[in-house]
Amino acid sequence: MKQLFIFFIFIVSVGILSAQPKVSKINSAAGAFSRIGFGPRGIAMGNSLSAVKEGDLVSYYNPAVSVFQNGNVFQSGYSFLSLDRKLNFVSFTRRFDFYSKRDSAIENRKPRTSAGVCVGLINSGVNNIDERDNQGFKKGTLSTSENQFYVGLSIKFSEKVAAGFSTKFYYYKLYQDITSTSLGFDFGILYSYTKNITFSLVLSDLNSKYKWDSSPLYDIDGALTENKFPTGKKVGLSYKIDEYDVLTTAELYFDNFGTKMLKIGGEYSPITDLFFRAGFDNYQLNNGDEPIRPSFGIGYSSAISSVVVGFDYAFMYEPYSSQDRHIVGVHVNF
Repeated sequence: MKQLFIFFIFIVSVGILSAQPKVSKINSAAGAFSRIGFGPRGIAMGNSLSAVKEGDLVSYYNPAVSVFQNGNVFQSGYSFLSLDRKLNFVSFTRRFDFYSKRDSAIENRKPRTSAGVCVGLINSGVNNIDERDNQGFKKGTLSTSENQFYVGLSIKFSEKVAAGFSTKFYYYKLYQDITSTSLGFDFGILYSYTKNITFSLVLSDLNSKYKWDSSPLYDIDGALTENKFPTGKKVGLSYKIDEYDVLTTAELYFDNFGTKMLKIGGEYSPITDLFFRAGFDNYQLNNGDEPIRPSFGIGYSSAISSVVVGFDYAFMYEPYSSQDRHIVGVHVNF
């Protein structure tokens, strides 16, 4: 009877342990704020924009896309998040066309080559954190701030191939004198297979890592710690259906933390300057316990003289939180 009872406890224990959800390492990896997405358009489309070369573009998804920007575009975004968190976006993208002198007299001439530049900032943090002593009494309020500033450059080598790279500077203020900085790099390629089909390849966060020194807080008891960012690899595809004015996107993401993820998105324009968007992010191919993050959004633009002003909104499901993500943004094209 005793042996049967022990066997029963063993079976129940194994069942409970095997039923626990599998946790992805990327969720606790450094730089999580920089993987949420950029702006309402990208987030609404499941963050699958690495092969998109139309509309308002940012180097965040692929450093090669800025060379396809029409006009100059300024974008900003603000996120409504739970638990006193904040996430804000700002970017500026511009394309430069270069012409040959011998073609200066030709009307409607094509540029000899084109280049693009994109600068942006992602600001994240948590406010209203209680500071308490060993007895549990409140001493004050703390906050953290985590930021990414990037500069992306791209060039078009031909009508089919463009490439680019981004330099990203990270600054993290964790607590009092405990701060960390990092320098990372992204590389991207865009290949236009046809007018409507585009492929992308992106390597992200090369060399990105936080190095911590806690000696300013703990003196001789302090320690040096290093937290590396996941190095991501993305393969993307976009397909434009001109007949219905529908843009579809898909992206496979892999990293050195064992993540294998699929992202899908779409954008539909029933009338000029009005866009409906939807997608899903975080469909993990090797971890069925991770919840998918569906999203949707809307965008509208209006021309005021020679300036186009637009408003965008995105919703994304956020598991394990008291409320979901709501992102609003404005863009100005001139």
